Amino acid sequence: MRYIIVAGEASGDVHAARLMESLRRVDASAEFRYFGGDRMQAVAGVAPVIHISEMNVMGFSAVLRALPRIRRQLRTARQMIADFRPDRVILVDYPSFNLRLARYAHGLGVRVDYYISPKLWAWKSWRVRTMRRCVDNCCCILPFEPDFYRRHGYDRARYVGNPSVDEIGHFLGHISPLRHFKERNGINDERPIIALLPGSRYSEIAANLPVMIAAAKRYGEFQYVVAAAPNIAEKFYRETAQDPGLQLVFDDTLTLVKYARAALVVSGTATLETALTGTPQVVLYRANGRKWTYDIMSRILKVKYVSLPNLITGSRVVPEMLLHRCTVEGVARELMPLLQSSPQRDWQLRGYKMMRAKLGTESAPSTAAEVIYQGAESALS
Repeated sequence: MRYIIVAGEASGDVHAARLMESLRRVDASAEFRYFGGDRMQAVAGVAPVIHISEMNVMGFSAVLRALPRIRRQLRTARQMIADFRPDRVILVDYPSFNLRLARYAHGLGVRVDYYISPKLWAWKSWRVRTMRRCVDNCCCILPFEPDFYRRHGYDRARYVGNPSVDEIGHFLGHISPLRHFKERNGINDERPIIALLPGSRYSEIAANLPVMIAAAKRYGEFQYVVAAAPNIAEKFYRETAQDPGLQLVFDDTLTLVKYARAALVVSGTATLETALTGTPQVVLYRANGRKWTYDIMSRILKVKYVSLPNLITGSRVVPEMLLHRCTVEGVARELMPLLQSSPQRDWQLRGYKMMRAKLGTESAPSTAAEVIYQGAESALS
């Protein structure tokens, strides 16, 4: 069959690539056209129609400036569907763009599957109307999502497992020794590590990395190491950090996190991955750092927490330092007990075990591939 897959972010590129591998196993004749990144290209064997590096936009003002480009990309995506005439259009998160594309594909009579559900349970729940009308099946990777959709009248959402469970499990079974990790990344400092994960978008990094560095440097007996996103140039990190001691690690984030004593992590998928490695963390999200932004967001958001470990367990497993609360002093205060044996550290590790149990053992890419290839009803009957 012919598949069009649209991913707009680095994490979507990773998850979509693994889904493509699983589709190839159930459909040897699979052909792909896609918006995505290097991971998807390695599986597809053809270049993306548009690379995710051209789709990296976050923040209201940034989106406004990029609107002409986004409109051009949407026209390109529609043309890709019209020309390729796929059997399936598979949308990977990225809802503002992908839900528009779902309406177009549905209008052409093409089956639409969503993999990595948009986070409509957090905000913009009215978008479920588009899901009901235009999305034939939604493969959810968070266990509480199908209940949310059912409450809003959409009964074609299914939990297929979480892809990070398999990915982290495989990684932990094949992790290289600490000395090899340090050698290949040029880390000569013997102090224990605080891992900094400032996100994969320019705006996230610019807002959060300086706070992370300043908080980590409060603890001189530790070194800090930054997990760099593959689509962001080293020069940008160095200009943002303004610290001659900056140590960057590219394409080795999970190893860095596993060998860190604790981590400072921008809210997103990385918080779940950090929890699955068993490394205590403080979750950050600064944006403009203003209280009025926090007040607005607290009214818009429909959930009590924003980080995945807390959302999955329904409790405050990890501290969340958001917007105006994301200060150097506040982050350093929450970080301190995680760097030593403490009740706070023990609490997180127990919470991680509870989270892991809720995620289950199903292989998300494999299950989703069966659902998409065969059709939801026959695959899960």
